[in-house]
Amino acid sequence: MHFLDVLKERGFVQDISDENEIRKLKPPACFYVGFDPTAPSLQIGNLVPLIASIHLAQAGLAPLILFGGSTGAIGDPSGKNEERKLLPREVLDQNIERQVAQTKRLFEQFDLKPQFVNNLDWTKDVSVLDFLRDVGKFVTVNYMLGKEVVKNRVEAGGLSFTEFSYMLLQAFDFVHLYQNFNCVLQIG
Repeated sequence: MHFLDVLKERGFVQDISDENEIRKLKPPACFYVGFDPTAPSLQIGNLVPLIASIHLAQAGLAPLILFGGSTGAIGDPSGKNEERKLLPREVLDQNIERQVAQTKRLFEQFDLKPQFVNNLDWTKDVSVLDFLRDVGKFVTVNYMLGKEVVKNRVEAGGLSFTEFSYMLLQAFDFVHLYQNFNCVLQIG
């Protein structure tokens, strides 16, 4: 059975950008799932994408687990009515260390060895000007304003530029992972 059918059968699939292209993926195609280190421990909400990742890895796809050292420093605006409290770098680093250990233990139960990355590694030296020219130029404000998470936050009282930029950092992550790890699929 194709890995996508397994995920669908188990209720893991909600949205797919291009099902035909996903069905063409063959091992060892790389996929990634990302987590922001906003808490000392992984949370119950992280379990669904982790289990989906285990299914994909068991099907032979190469798992890449991204921890958001940069995105976590900004805070994901989705699911929140107000801006998240910004955490100090030391706290984010400690949270990443703990969450990597937790994720390793989970994958070891299935004899799987994912690769771990931290998006701070490729974003920390990018200047604001370079980021705006190399990433921001390709995304329209209208597109971003059309996103449900942005609409909800604007209606609830506003969204800071920091949080508004979150999806640009996510896009930058995907491009980096594609160019450097041949990663072709994001889950979560």
